[in-house]
Amino acid sequence: MPESEPDTSETETDSESARPSFWEAFKFWLKLGFISFGGPAGQIAIMHTELVERKKWISEHRFLHALNFCMLLPGPEAQQLATYIGWLLHRTWGGIVAGALFVLPSVVVLWVLAYVYMVYGDVAWVAAAFAGLKPAVLAVVAAAVIRIGQKALKNRVMWGIAALAFIGIFFLGAPFPLIVVGAGIIGWIGSRLHPEIFVTLKGRDGESADSDVASTLQPNSSPTLARSCSLILVCAALWWTPVFIASKTLGSDHTVTEEGVFFSKAATVTFGGAYAVLPYVAQHAVEEEGWLEPQQMLDGLGLAETTPGPLIMVVQFVGFVGAWQNPGELSPLAAATLGALMTTWVTFVPCFLWIFLGAPFIERLHGHAGLTGALSTITAAVVGVILNLAIWFGLHVLFPADSGPDWFGICVCVAAFIALLRWKVDILWIVAAGCTLGIAWHALA
Repeated sequence: MPESEPDTSETETDSESARPSFWEAFKFWLKLGFISFGGPAGQIAIMHTELVERKKWISEHRFLHALNFCMLLPGPEAQQLATYIGWLLHRTWGGIVAGALFVLPSVVVLWVLAYVYMVYGDVAWVAAAFAGLKPAVLAVVAAAVIRIGQKALKNRVMWGIAALAFIGIFFLGAPFPLIVVGAGIIGWIGSRLHPEIFVTLKGRDGESADSDVASTLQPNSSPTLARSCSLILVCAALWWTPVFIASKTLGSDHTVTEEGVFFSKAATVTFGGAYAVLPYVAQHAVEEEGWLEPQQMLDGLGLAETTPGPLIMVVQFVGFVGAWQNPGELSPLAAATLGALMTTWVTFVPCFLWIFLGAPFIERLHGHAGLTGALSTITAAVVGVILNLAIWFGLHVLFPADSGPDWFGICVCVAAFIALLRWKVDILWIVAAGCTLGIAWHALA
């Protein structure tokens, strides 16, 4: 792509944090790929804890600036946030590594689980591990809501916006994009009328966000028309080439080809997070195409929740099972593997396009008062949205509908929450301990 190789020069660091070397960042993104459990709220919480609080590779307001942009895009916002931050640190290769490693571990794990599911139909040990993992991740999300809320909700207006966002999405079922756009409009107008109230994103030294205007951007990362056009052409070619090859070799009516076309379309309309997308995917895969049975779709969602990476990885399970059951002239395993790879590829390649195309423009506007006001109110609204996810997640994890309170899960969640806030235990240990306790509890039950 038309950008330079990663530059780890110490002269081009963020004004509020030291930029890591490319290898240091690579090791972190690899680690993140294996511990990014809990859906978007959990994954964003993990990145905030690691990147802002502990490693201090990126400032609070730059993290929120990137997060707010990713919330507006189709596709998995957590994976796009990782790509954005990787791009900020080390340009194109940094973004590719961050975004790819966020997904690759779950690709391998979910392929293995889908194979076991289709051949043996028994993944009880995965459910056991997840029984301990889910409450641990819930503690991570709860801790993140507290930390982000303390820094983003600077006054009563921001608290009110967060509360309205929570009420709108939790009680009224308001669409997430509508909440984000509404908060942005309020912030944009408010920054003109009362900037002291609405422009609240600050650096650690109390400086406004424009003290850090695009400090890490290199000149050849400028958002030019030529760069944008070449980027669109390259990404479009990467995106659609596998679909074209499948069409020519397997036929346009083969399941693998049809999955490539459908999930390419889905990648452009998947606003509002995985839970907003799943009904659309399920309707097409189960009711219209007959690739899966309804129970298989539910099982796939459960398996996707047990693996690291975005929850939207359930599309890989759909691609695997759909092609396994409709292999054409291929063997079931070969067709399933191609289907899984196809759906994953066309789902995530567009995410890199959105970030690499839009991020330079967003960074150029980083210090704009109106945009900063809009992002301040969007950040407040996002706090309410994350709180909604935490409560929704907590109700399903700790108070399942088919039984009473899960006291084991409650104990794990409380212990993990205390360990995170009081003793600052590394999230990797929290995740490992949760899985271990879940398996042990299942063995003793």
